[in-house]
Amino acid sequence: MLQGTRIIEVEGLGPGPFAAMTLADMGADVICVHRKGGGVTPGMPERSILDRGKRSIELDLKDPNDIKTFLALVATADGLIEGFRPGVMERLGIGPEACQAVNPGLVFGRMTGWGQDSALAQTAGHDLNYISLSGALWYASNPGDAPLTPATLVGDIGGGAMYLVAGMLAGLLRAKTSGVGTVVDAAIYDGSAHMMNLLMSIRQAGGFGETRGQNLLDGPHWSRSYACADGGYMTVQCLEPKFYAQFLSLMGLAEDAEFKHQFDTSTWPVLTARLAGIFAAQPRAHWAALFDGTDACVAPVLSPDEALKHPMNARGTWVEQDGVLQAAPAPRFDHSPAWQPTAPPERGQDSSNILAELGLIKEDPR
Repeated sequence: MLQGTRIIEVEGLGPGPFAAMTLADMGADVICVHRKGGGVTPGMPERSILDRGKRSIELDLKDPNDIKTFLALVATADGLIEGFRPGVMERLGIGPEACQAVNPGLVFGRMTGWGQDSALAQTAGHDLNYISLSGALWYASNPGDAPLTPATLVGDIGGGAMYLVAGMLAGLLRAKTSGVGTVVDAAIYDGSAHMMNLLMSIRQAGGFGETRGQNLLDGPHWSRSYACADGGYMTVQCLEPKFYAQFLSLMGLAEDAEFKHQFDTSTWPVLTARLAGIFAAQPRAHWAALFDGTDACVAPVLSPDEALKHPMNARGTWVEQDGVLQAAPAPRFDHSPAWQPTAPPERGQDSSNILAELGLIKEDPR
């Protein structure tokens, strides 16, 4: 889809590399500028999945000669992604003004937690901090439990990387039609708040308030996870009455008067406790088999390794190659060849080839 589009990625953490991986998955020529002589980020592998489909060049962005090389590379690109605190790229001499001076149509993507110009722009933070202040964490977890979401998914990826991808694609379209570049200010704080708008629409209708556990999707007995006898979990979310009716039928509760009034909030705590006792009496496999293929909207909670082996993975969503488990690109496009995972590059693996493409003479350090 993005063949012929070149993206320069300045080595960073989390959402920036994820956004660049997504663009590479779509066919873009993504060149990651790794720090010359830099080591592996703590907690990350030598060759990260997030670098799949990319090429790598090593540069020292504090070296004037390497800055010239960087700008020569920018001149050939359609977009750039960086994730430094605001002002760092400018101090290095490669901020938006300098880069767009050599490439007026460049889409300059900036990935931060707090945004380029906010009260906290120069303050450190991580996924949980950003979604805490944006309001996105408020409805997480069950009533009485400390709010917690799956690590990185709501903030770094959902509110950050995916909004950066959307901004980059919009900027690329603008540049294609006008030749004018764009600076994309993608803040996890903004994106995670924006993702709340579906809940805000339910709030308009009176379905969501301030108190956790008393709202349409975080309070009902029919919208939560239940522990099973073997320590596994099942999810239930049969919102529509016809699906709720099928759920009750399969559970043997269709004639139970207490379960008749699905949206009576006063009954939710008692019915939750009843269902918790029922689910706890059998292992997860029992419940998964009972609800498999039905419209009751019930599913087992699987680990990534279990998801790999589940029949649903006939789509090839999860792939394991050379002992590395990873998810295939999404979304899918018709007329596109079947995806096969490729090994991420070693740091600087493509330096000589990229320099040759730029017409620069430099001895291959390898």
